[in-house]
Amino acid sequence: MSDLRNFVLRDEDGNEHGVFTGKQPRQAALKAANRGTGTKSKPDTIRLRERGTKKMHVFKAWKSIVKAPKNRPAWMPEKISKPFVKKEKIETIE
Repeated sequence: MSDLRNFVLRDEDGNEHGVFTGKQPRQAALKAANRGTGTKSKPDTIRLRERGTKKMHVFKAWKSIVKAPKNRPAWMPEKISKPFVKKEKIETIE
């Protein structure tokens, strides 16, 4: 049986769009952060609802442009965007 869990991205209005999969909520938040537009000085707020539970994981997320590693494959560009997340809290949904 798989250890992967599904997390649904929610906006401030409660609308859900986008499912991110990962073993931990942080892994799914990193995937969502890579699609966002937040910066370190002005991070986005990511709210992920875990499917099958009443938990809402709230993260501050941003991404920055960094140099690619030295052993990068030929198809990878010299600069890549690296996501960062910081967990704020866990909320319970009624």
